[in-house]
Amino acid sequence: MRTAILTDLHANREALEAVLDHAGGRRIDRFALLGDFVGYGADPGWVVDRVRALVAAGGVAVQGNHDLATVRGASPGMRPEPRLVIDWTREQLDADQLDFLAALPLRIEQDPVLFVHANAWAPGDWGYVLGRIDAVRSLHATSAWLTCVGHVHEPRLYHLSGVGRAGDFVPTPGVAVPLLPQRRWLVIPGAVGQPRDGDPAAAYAVLDDADGTMTWWRVPYDHETAARRIRAAGLPLALADRLAHGV
Repeated sequence: MRTAILTDLHANREALEAVLDHAGGRRIDRFALLGDFVGYGADPGWVVDRVRALVAAGGVAVQGNHDLATVRGASPGMRPEPRLVIDWTREQLDADQLDFLAALPLRIEQDPVLFVHANAWAPGDWGYVLGRIDAVRSLHATSAWLTCVGHVHEPRLYHLSGVGRAGDFVPTPGVAVPLLPQRRWLVIPGAVGQPRDGDPAAAYAVLDDADGTMTWWRVPYDHETAARRIRAAGLPLALADRLAHGV
């Protein structure tokens, strides 16, 4: 089975369309969607509907912190800009779309793979996997051979040997990485809708069960149109400007 792993779509229709088109040429059997389907971007309803359709077709999806914040509404102490985005996003979604986000689980484990938005040690606390220490903590919190997480918008692969030695590296797009069975792995596919590693191209990864490899991909998309739609919606200008630079 070939599983396309997408995360942090962030209501970016143009980026998601480009990734789905690219994945269409990769013989994908199913999609795993790791949360944060809304927030930042100008097309939350369209993106949520596409996620719902992918799940209905046999995919899996977990809840991200932006999804939960949108369901609950802005908190009293929230800064003005995040509050504006959450309030605007809620206005764009109908009851069925909000119910879908609310019902998403924090984690889905399908042996030997765990899908989760933030981490395995406390999925609902939204702590980031920012380095080897965090990755090892997450791997120690699950028995899964492979853990797939989002939340961090930069592609990365961590591994842990049987004697406890950890390592990590930044994958090269288009190059298949063998996931050795004697190690345990934590994969960050990078963000579809909000890349933050200096490359504006959308990021996702493909797990191939048959040959035990993971391949990362970068997909250029029309970020100028995505930015223009953010500005037209009256959302903070910084959310549009960052798309051109991947920051």
